[in-house]
Amino acid sequence: MGKGFGGGLPGNMQEMMKQAQKMQSQLAELQEQAKEEEAEGSAGGGMVKVVALGTQQVKSVSIEKDVVNPDDIEMLQDLVVAATNEALKNVQEKVQGKMAKITGGLNIPGLG
Repeated sequence: MGKGFGGGLPGNMQEMMKQAQKMQSQLAELQEQAKEEEAEGSAGGGMVKVVALGTQQVKSVSIEKDVVNPDDIEMLQDLVVAATNEALKNVQEKVQGKMAKITGGLNIPGLG
């Protein structure tokens, strides 16, 4: 029989398991907080603004009247897409920054 295997895990392994459980708990909490996280993106000098949530959903879109031109709908569409992409990128960076603090910079697939 090997030493150090008295029915439990070796001390170092137990500590690693405790750390993994703590990290799992913190990540679950972060995922809940991400639902409340918000970030804004804008385009056209702020004429189009989009707010995105940490769940990668768009919360709101605001468009200034001056940017609405019935003869150039494509420009407005491009501005909405650009503002949306910026908002989603910004909120993702916020959530990933918080996650990196918990995981110590580990890249864990499926998170963030």
